[in-house]
Amino acid sequence: MLYKRKFPNTRLRRLRSKSFLRDLVRENVLTGDDLIQPLFIKEDLSGTEEIQTMPGISRFGLDVIEKEIEELLTLGIKSVALFPVINPDKKNADGTEAINQNNLICEAIKNIKASHPEIIIISDVALDPYTDHGHDGIIVNEYVDNDKTLEQLVKQSLTLAESGADIIAPSDMMDGRIKVIRSALEKNDFNNTILLSYAAKYSSKFYGPFRDAVGSSSNLGKASKDEYQMDVANSDEALHEVALDLNEGADIVMVKPGMPYLDIISKVKETFNVPTFAYQVSGEYSMLKSAIDNKWLDSEVIKESLLCFKRAGADAILTYAAKEIIKELN
Repeated sequence: MLYKRKFPNTRLRRLRSKSFLRDLVRENVLTGDDLIQPLFIKEDLSGTEEIQTMPGISRFGLDVIEKEIEELLTLGIKSVALFPVINPDKKNADGTEAINQNNLICEAIKNIKASHPEIIIISDVALDPYTDHGHDGIIVNEYVDNDKTLEQLVKQSLTLAESGADIIAPSDMMDGRIKVIRSALEKNDFNNTILLSYAAKYSSKFYGPFRDAVGSSSNLGKASKDEYQMDVANSDEALHEVALDLNEGADIVMVKPGMPYLDIISKVKETFNVPTFAYQVSGEYSMLKSAIDNKWLDSEVIKESLLCFKRAGADAILTYAAKEIIKELN
């Protein structure tokens, strides 16, 4: 009796005692509205092609991409992020194929919008899928030249907007790119084109499978992505980057990678209270899938990881597991 009299009045386990009670008080919920599916589209491919370093993920040819979009929409995925895999002979030092109005990604956007105008298309702005050296910009004297790259990124952004992309997503991490892209969009009457800035993109080792998927070079030469992507040791710098991009006209900001950077997602959301996306990148996805395939982890771990993004403050998540998870949620 003495024990009972001293026991705290608050028993937190009361609200965990039944599943419907846990549902009732749950702070964060994952739905299809939170999920964005990245898709790889490969030039001159018929059908699909497995990506060995990304279990369960394939490259799509133009002949089947619309069918995949239709299936995603039926499941409840309302937004996709498109990434091109172009023929190697079209790559060069300046990534000029990126500004070709009839290039692979522009053709894909036009086709998808013609048959499924309701899908939200996010299109990446960066030169790395188009350069023969694999960098996100133009190299001058063994250094990625910021301002020369900006000229190309503006042209690429206008090309994508003209093709029908709903959201332009600069992922290159050049200084000032949001300002010049926003200015060009306004000047060319693309007033409603949304800018999703990869504002805090770290120079991470978690990107390996993605580079394999798009065929960007792993032999980057003397120039280093450390020179323009963020230092993995920094967090205050991320807030500085986000503040600059918002002032320059970004509508949404992105943190990339995701799970190893949940602290950055949380800081960005709490500091700015603006739409904040996160990218569960290829390395994160492949690690989890490999562990599941080897029965080291339960398959529920992916959904748990995505709830962690929500808890940290992410409004939406780019994840290669979007299609898989929406089936579970349904």
